[in-house]
Amino acid sequence: MNPDNSLNATLARLIAVQVFIHACMAGVRMAAPLLALRQGQSPAAVGLLLALFALTQLFLSLPAGRYADRNSLKRPVALSVGFTVFGVGMAAIWPIFPVLCVTALLCGGATGSAVIALQRHVGRMGKDNTQLKQIFSWLAIAPSISNFVGPFSAGLLIDHAGFRVAFAVMAVLPLASWYWVRGTPELPLSKSVAEGVPPRAWDLLAAPQMRRLLVINWMLSSCWDVHTFILPVLGHERGFSASVIGTILGVFAIAATLIRVLIPMLASRLQEWAVIASAMAATGVLFGVYPLMHSPLDMGACSILLGFSLGSVQPMILTSLHQITPPHRHGEALGLRMMTINASSIVMPMLFGSVGAVVGVASVFWAVGATVAGGSRVAWGLKPRA
Repeated sequence: MNPDNSLNATLARLIAVQVFIHACMAGVRMAAPLLALRQGQSPAAVGLLLALFALTQLFLSLPAGRYADRNSLKRPVALSVGFTVFGVGMAAIWPIFPVLCVTALLCGGATGSAVIALQRHVGRMGKDNTQLKQIFSWLAIAPSISNFVGPFSAGLLIDHAGFRVAFAVMAVLPLASWYWVRGTPELPLSKSVAEGVPPRAWDLLAAPQMRRLLVINWMLSSCWDVHTFILPVLGHERGFSASVIGTILGVFAIAATLIRVLIPMLASRLQEWAVIASAMAATGVLFGVYPLMHSPLDMGACSILLGFSLGSVQPMILTSLHQITPPHRHGEALGLRMMTINASSIVMPMLFGSVGAVVGVASVFWAVGATVAGGSRVAWGLKPRA
């Protein structure tokens, strides 16, 4: 990728914005369930806690997308930073289960709203299909980095200073996001938004490709939820320390980062549908093997391979979404995408916890793996027709 200096500088700022605010949520998503388990909460209660990270996003995603369409970047990010700092700060002061639930609601909703604004802004920066894949790949590095920084640093802080300090440090991270977004130039609003055309997000579903893309995104999002939720439970059952659990989650993020660094170099040769279909098949195989691994080293190896597989998907999905959506409705489309996957994320962690408590967490891995592998056929429908 060879963008001009202005584009390069803006993209670097936006990556930093997402790294810091998403690292906060990633760290809290690792620390809060672990604290709940140590306080004697059941796997089902932990599943409920994780589901709350998605609940606010379910209701806020569409309004957040429309708000971003009307207000561009800085104002949505500023509001997100404020709510995130407040929510995680509460957990640092009162680290009890009811407060953790409130923290999950605030942190999840605010981070999701910030991500919508960032993705909308970046999507409008791309000039063609290849550049869209390149730009979204670079932006997708941000959650990969934050998914390492957040859990890894939270794990170390928990082991050496306790949960209160870990939450306090996580609460400070989003302030850096506001620092970096302040110097980012805004883009002009589209004519349709500026004229106040009433939004109708649901009619976006009339496009078959949009429906297909949302189904694929739901399947792959479920895989991320399984890994995020089940790994701490597996690690807790096998006596791993918080640092070890955080490291296994961290190497997953490193692998996802590496594959996203490679994608911009190969963007002109990659077809979105082919990458997505291959990643879904590979993820299904890895989910079948993962529960059979019992040592940290073996689980870390599976985590790395899973990071390569799942890490390649997001840039392709976002590129496809921007191709099939009118430019003045990108915020709505991104909000609809996030709303649908978070509707699943509310139900799935609770389901994972309930099923895992009855038949074992390995069964959750195998069921989700079989679903996503079978769903790879849906991705072939994204192939452009001659």
